[in-house]
Amino acid sequence: MFKTKICDLLNIEAPILQGGMAWVATAELAAAVSNAGGLGVVAAGNAPAEIVEEQIVKTRQLTDKPFGVNIMLLSPFIDEVVEVVHRQKVPVVTTGAGNPGKYMAYLKEYGAKIIPVVPSVALAKRMERAGSDAIIVEGTEAGGHIGELTTMALVPQAAQAVSIPVIAAGGIADGRGFLAALSLGAQAVQVGTRFVCSTECEAHDAYKEMLVKAGDRDAVVTARSTGHPVRVLKNRFVKELLAIEKEGISLEDLEQMGAGKLRIAVQDGNIQDGSVMAGQIAGLINDIKPCKEIITGILQDASDQLEKLNSLKGE
Repeated sequence: MFKTKICDLLNIEAPILQGGMAWVATAELAAAVSNAGGLGVVAAGNAPAEIVEEQIVKTRQLTDKPFGVNIMLLSPFIDEVVEVVHRQKVPVVTTGAGNPGKYMAYLKEYGAKIIPVVPSVALAKRMERAGSDAIIVEGTEAGGHIGELTTMALVPQAAQAVSIPVIAAGGIADGRGFLAALSLGAQAVQVGTRFVCSTECEAHDAYKEMLVKAGDRDAVVTARSTGHPVRVLKNRFVKELLAIEKEGISLEDLEQMGAGKLRIAVQDGNIQDGSVMAGQIAGLINDIKPCKEIITGILQDASDQLEKLNSLKGE
């Protein structure tokens, strides 16, 4: 019922992509999502090229389905990572934090599908002109680094402005959000925070439990004053950071304060002194279950919601 152009483009069963979350989106998670019918994505983040290659090789050991790698264009190892992705012939490449135009032709040499993450209509148009196969349009509801426009406002404008498929991201965790995204003009959704709370995700149990316990107002934005806002869950570190921001802080000092904070939260489970990145949808998540159940649940919920809408027509 929900097969779309993205399914054909990426050779996947369900139009659901997993977000490329640094330190979270490892081979284990990516393979589980791909095996469940979606598109799993390994996050390169700021990792050295050899680490990224290890994750790609491991993903292939865990699944024979299509998968992707998310390249963070501001990575200090970006050129080496691109070389690895090209050598390994990763079928799908999503990109963030910049313009992938410099690498587009090189990656397309072996047939990669290039899908940048964009926070605005202007960048969506620019990526289409550059030759992107699709775009991930991410609203401010998302976790981690964010833009200013909401998913509800941004997705239909982007879908109207470009002819390539649009994938909606930000604030989507169940069938209602999935169906809403399709109604707005998207051909698929990207899901991040919901997949953190999966059994296959390697994030520390404390990180997952904090997401499960989060309420609707627990995901807040830090670093807005620097022009590089980040959405995280409130904790001791965030409270200190927000207090310092009010007094004024440079981007360089902020980056120094945040260095390594995501890793200690994800890997060590230090959820009070670390950066617990999560979207506003965290308040909707109340359990931890396999990726297969997450994907089938989203699709079944969407089908049920569609039936309810159709029944309203007859009333």
